[in-house]
Amino acid sequence: MRILVQRVLNAKLEIGGEKICQIERGIVAYVGFKEGDFEGHLPSAANKLLGLRIFQDQNGKINNPNSGSFLIIPNFTLYAQTSHGFRPSFSQALSPEKAKPLFEKFVEILKANCPKRVFSGVFGANMQITQTNDGPVSVLIEVN
Repeated sequence: MRILVQRVLNAKLEIGGEKICQIERGIVAYVGFKEGDFEGHLPSAANKLLGLRIFQDQNGKINNPNSGSFLIIPNFTLYAQTSHGFRPSFSQALSPEKAKPLFEKFVEILKANCPKRVFSGVFGANMQITQTNDGPVSVLIEVN
């Protein structure tokens, strides 16, 4: 499981021109699953994401956890292989039939911990995400 975390000032998710959700200061997390990932990985991944300290403290050090919102986006392309040629291969990505319930359970775990601060994209949808990165700060979380 991979989670690409980006600290943002704001982000908006649309599908077909319709605004689905919007957050202000917080985290946009792109989530991808690979073969071998299973539900047992989800609690530790959620704990890592919720506790990740990538916001500045009063001394300007990156030391504080997110006190804003979370926008969780399903993204199988995190497992793109580009070692051969120019067309990415997604053979390591988990099939949509197996990844969708994992994504939905992951969002459910996050919402159980922060019910009013977690928003999510729609699995399998063609989403348009507009975000203003802060820093920029991007962190890749790998869960095995």
